[in-house]
Amino acid sequence: MSPSVAEQLLQRLERTPPGPEGGLCSLEAAAALGLDHQTLVGAVKSLQALGEVIEAETRATTRWELSAEGEEVLRDGSPEVRLFHSVPSEGLPQSDAMKLPGAQVGFSKAMANKWLRLDKGAPGGPRIFRAVSTVQDVVQNSLRQVQEGNGDSLSERERTDLKRRKLLLEVTLKSYWIRKGSAFSTAVVRQETDLTPEMIATGSWRKLPFKAYNFSALGLPPTCGHLHPLLKVRSQLRQIFLEMGFTEMPTDNFVESSFWNFDALFQPQQHPARDQHDTFFLQDPAEAPELPAGYMARVKKVHSQGGYGSQGYKYEWKVEEARKNLLRTHTTSASARALYHLARQGKFTPVKYFSIDRVFRNESLDATHLAEFHQVEGVVADRGLTLGHLMGILQQFFTKLGISKLRFKPAYNPYTEPSMEIFSYHEGLKKWVEVGNSGVFRPELLLPMGLPESVSVIAWGLSLERPTMIKYGINNIRELVGHRVNLQMVYDNPLCRLDS
Repeated sequence: MSPSVAEQLLQRLERTPPGPEGGLCSLEAAAALGLDHQTLVGAVKSLQALGEVIEAETRATTRWELSAEGEEVLRDGSPEVRLFHSVPSEGLPQSDAMKLPGAQVGFSKAMANKWLRLDKGAPGGPRIFRAVSTVQDVVQNSLRQVQEGNGDSLSERERTDLKRRKLLLEVTLKSYWIRKGSAFSTAVVRQETDLTPEMIATGSWRKLPFKAYNFSALGLPPTCGHLHPLLKVRSQLRQIFLEMGFTEMPTDNFVESSFWNFDALFQPQQHPARDQHDTFFLQDPAEAPELPAGYMARVKKVHSQGGYGSQGYKYEWKVEEARKNLLRTHTTSASARALYHLARQGKFTPVKYFSIDRVFRNESLDATHLAEFHQVEGVVADRGLTLGHLMGILQQFFTKLGISKLRFKPAYNPYTEPSMEIFSYHEGLKKWVEVGNSGVFRPELLLPMGLPESVSVIAWGLSLERPTMIKYGINNIRELVGHRVNLQMVYDNPLCRLDS
């Protein structure tokens, strides 16, 4: 049986003379044993783990090597010499010379060395002629010295010039100086790592060498929970919005007044969405304490009488209905508040807002509906925005999320015109699934706030659960909420809960 690398190293080390200078260089030992240096380094580290068998001191040496381009110059000559030999006695048009390999570098170097001259007034255009009869390839000779192991004989200036031309590389080699340790032996004895019941019963542990315990070593990291798919996609969406230059809106008010949730969005008070069958109304406190009076008056007028080019809804608008508190049905109420504050700033500045937060609907729970879910909303306010801008932003937004198959379908919303539904192809269901709604905010929504008539606002909203289902190939809400086995998630950790 042939000896191991560690045993070969120990046998060679045994023949070295004693004393502080006695020892082996790992580079020389690897070459003598016909081994790769890294293989020998592995043996050195394994012997160090056995205790005081050997002593190994780390050393670093620097040597010079040719780069791939340097190898080419050593073989074929430097670009300036090759260009010089390519110029015949009658000269060569500069345009033809520049087409030769390495001509750009070669021409500048040859001109600097005064090997060539350029006649700009020659018939047919600038022409290159030889300025000397013969040249010596100093660069090739220097590289040959490096190749032969005499790189240190070059001057610092020569090495710097070769390095600047990327022909020469300075390589640092790490090696070990290996000496005999206090417990040196040519026999490699494996140290035990575990004390077994059999060792205790037989008493063999008394004669066995044990590996020393490393009390500073870190233990294995404990297994823990993972983020729910919703939280993963929520963090991805937030990062996408920030990368696209959006600012996050404050959305900390789950309880909202009907005014901001419906009326400010030009949604009439008799709209079916405001019915108790679709909305959670609060009993205590039942009404909002105060609303912006001037703005509320303009909203009342545009609803009941019309204005800003609109005839309104022609009904008796009631402040009592607008004061009713509810659990917000969408985060567009937060968008309305943000745009109202933007209008009050005085001078208009373009903005891009986004929000990702919880909303509530009085829904019957089934495989595709929840009473509580997360809405993602984006709003862009600027002059001259069109439906084309909206479609472009949506395409960029969903592409960054990894959803590229999109379709847009005309739709109706009370507060946007024109409006579009957004569909994406679901690979699991093999069909197109609606993922969101979008549109351009109506003037009846924007102008009562005090925004300039030239300002347009494009917006879109989607449920966080829908893109999560498409991204992870989940088929329904029930599977998403209980999505434990497929993604190997641990829900004992509170951070992994859906409501965290």
